[in-house]
Amino acid sequence: MKLAANLHERVLASAEAVSQYLDTDGIETAVVLGSGLASATDRLLEARSIPYAALPCFPEPTVAGHPGRLVCGQWGGNKVLVFCGRVHTYEGYPASEIGFPVRVAAALGAQTLVVTNLAGGINPSYGIGEIVAIRDHLNLTGSSPLVGPNDERLGPRFIDMSEAYAPALRSLAADVAKELFGTPLREGIYVSMPGPSYETPAEVNMLRILGADLVGMSTVHEVIAARHSGLAVLGLSMVANPAAGIEGAPLRHEDVTAAAAAGAARMGELLEAVVTRLPVSAS
Repeated sequence: MKLAANLHERVLASAEAVSQYLDTDGIETAVVLGSGLASATDRLLEARSIPYAALPCFPEPTVAGHPGRLVCGQWGGNKVLVFCGRVHTYEGYPASEIGFPVRVAAALGAQTLVVTNLAGGINPSYGIGEIVAIRDHLNLTGSSPLVGPNDERLGPRFIDMSEAYAPALRSLAADVAKELFGTPLREGIYVSMPGPSYETPAEVNMLRILGADLVGMSTVHEVIAARHSGLAVLGLSMVANPAAGIEGAPLRHEDVTAAAAAGAARMGELLEAVVTRLPVSAS
């Protein structure tokens, strides 16, 4: 319980360190980059970075494709804070730690969170490398970053999740994608599983019956923490592979990161164009 009780102080300590290392004045947008997508920051102007390891209290990733680096720079004149890599509960972190970077961003003044991930495509119509806007999610991890004593300085005890992913931000991303790539983003429902094992074909079939279009092992805890902190959220999934049983091929993390490397430039282009047009009303 001590960890939960001191979360606010830990967030402030980490935020203070970030502000000392990086020029975060005027930050309104934060971005979390999923596995293998760190090169999307190549498009940032006036970028400065710091490893997570140099920040007090900050959780450090242990998974390939998550370099653990915080970058501050500009897209279209808008200053943005980009988290290159994330931690997961399957690494041994409690759910409260998954949302820790999001709370640091909120403490630094961010109003909008763009969260990205690599996902398996349950919807068979999705192509490899396609970017899908998350319309809603299913949290099947069995955990939440809000479990335990609530600190009102971080957010209320109970939060509404009926529009966890802001419709206005999804609309903006769809319009931007149409301008950049010729077609608007399709939307889908993302389900988060505990991992680190990939899902069995039977599990994928269950998830399909439940209404899921995409499956992964991240994102929902960050989104819950973001909504608890009052941030508007845009979620973007890049389809890395068909989910288990759809094509019968074995799933490997190397293939996921390879798909990310192939699509990171496209994701970076989309992120830059979206952030350039922020802020928009989150309604």
